Amino acid sequence: MQHIFSIVRILITGAAGFIGSQLCSALLKLGHSVWAVDNLNSYYDPQLKHARIQICNACAEQYKAHFRFVELDLCNRAELDSLFEEGQFEQVYHLAAQAGVRYSLKNPLQYVHSNLEAFVQLLECCQKQKVQHFIFASSSSTYGMNNSIPFTETEGCNHPVSLYAATKRSNELIAHAYAHLYKIPSTGLRFFTVYGPWGRPDMAYYSFTHKIFSGETIQVFNHGKMQRDFTFISDVVEPLVRLLKYRPKAIENPQNLPDRSAIAPFRIFNIGNSQPVSLMDFILLLEKTIGKKADLRMVEMQAGDVLQTYANVNALHEAVNYIPSTSLEAGLAKFVQWYREYHSV
Repeated sequence: MQHIFSIVRILITGAAGFIGSQLCSALLKLGHSVWAVDNLNSYYDPQLKHARIQICNACAEQYKAHFRFVELDLCNRAELDSLFEEGQFEQVYHLAAQAGVRYSLKNPLQYVHSNLEAFVQLLECCQKQKVQHFIFASSSSTYGMNNSIPFTETEGCNHPVSLYAATKRSNELIAHAYAHLYKIPSTGLRFFTVYGPWGRPDMAYYSFTHKIFSGETIQVFNHGKMQRDFTFISDVVEPLVRLLKYRPKAIENPQNLPDRSAIAPFRIFNIGNSQPVSLMDFILLLEKTIGKKADLRMVEMQAGDVLQTYANVNALHEAVNYIPSTSLEAGLAKFVQWYREYHSV
């Protein structure tokens, strides 16, 4: 396969995760040298994580690219330092985190460990090694109680409604400080409800699919009066790959800019589909795709949830010349096909 980019030495954290594993494969297909890190925790079935890494190994073999997987807790500074010394990374994609809004209500200290402490440990290594670009996963959850639709990156995000969202917003602020102090070009990505094959079992689309196939009851929060900006996995991975050629730069005179964060080599981008769908319409489409009716039970809004997500992606399009192209109908069809094969149903 012809290389689009020169070969880059890349570290990807959270590499056994949904987005991380598919990013690994995409970069390996281009011939890049990929070092993958994950702690393989049991938040959801580790067998799914191992299967994703196996796909990455096969991809590396097929495209004759370097791939190395390391099981590692990012808070283990000695092992992290050793990894950076050996890898001499030029680019870092930090996708590792403790995910899940609802889980953060039950296990808050896990979020402090995985989303805050690990984040700073990794940034310390990046500034020590003078990494050329630090790209990290944030979340649409940071918009919290904002009611200006669609969500735009220049809006303030000062009212999170879950600890998970608060840790992600904290990541953005910490990364900005490091970008300013140590001139580390840093890009934060606010993902909007990513779905697709090899996805996370705790996500609603995956859980709903499981319950429809098994005949279990689906709890529909806020009586279905919610909207989500569903983003297919390929529409997330492609701009991530394109960011290899992008470097945020500090702007010398940002006084007239709406986003004062431009004083540092730092940017935040939404990654979404810009087509919010109501929860009930989503369930109807999922039923149609599966060919089976769901058993629904309407319940009240759950703590930590937001009513609507809707991404303005103009800034991302301007930066990397990409807009999402996968319809929800096409994306769900691909997911359900994968689900049938993976779970043998």
